Amino acid sequence: MNGHLIVDTAFRSTSELQMSGCHCGEAVHDHELHEEEEQEEEKDVANLFSLYKYIDFDSFTCLNEQVDGSGKKVFRAWDKRMDRSQFVESDADEELLFNVPFSGVVKLKRMVLIGGCTERRPTYARLFKNRPNMSFDETGGSPLQEFELKLDTDGQVPYPLRMARFSDVNHLSIHLPRNAGSETTIVYYIGLDGYYVGPQRGGTPVVVDAVYEARPMPEDHKIDNLEHQNQLIM
Repeated sequence: MNGHLIVDTAFRSTSELQMSGCHCGEAVHDHELHEEEEQEEEKDVANLFSLYKYIDFDSFTCLNEQVDGSGKKVFRAWDKRMDRSQFVESDADEELLFNVPFSGVVKLKRMVLIGGCTERRPTYARLFKNRPNMSFDETGGSPLQEFELKLDTDGQVPYPLRMARFSDVNHLSIHLPRNAGSETTIVYYIGLDGYYVGPQRGGTPVVVDAVYEARPMPEDHKIDNLEHQNQLIM
């Protein structure tokens, strides 16, 4: 009986196309166009948070990481963000400090941080720029931007950054001073979105063709709303 239903449904679908004036060739063409659009959207999503490609991992440091070299592993491709085998956990206390050097000059647009859903997730972030080899002693100064971190288990809470302040970044320090109540902090993923400006020579950035998103992403509209909702401290 199920077989007859399938055949009947297929027949009725074909008949409906003929009655509506549609041709099979046109239906196939529309389907191919839809597939091409989906492929383009996948490419756009793959370009999100892709500044990890410009991080100088040889000079990267993470202070207070429990396992040496684990801090750099949370900066990776967007489609790898759900990999829970790659994470960094703090050691002596709940603080973490990432010193992220870039191979050139970048312009930062937004950040995503996945910290899981336990008390070990970080709850606050403080950002500093162009201060290489920053130590915990130096975090007492005023950051360029700081904000509360919301519960985010899959990277769906982007934090908009003030691009006017983060337009000429060759080094980014991310300080996570506290968590939701545990002795140690765990971070699974940090994504940085923006544009690569170009290499830096003699202290002056050399502008090259920046890589922009092919078209606005739905996340951009979400971020516009977040800029009004999130209370980002100056």
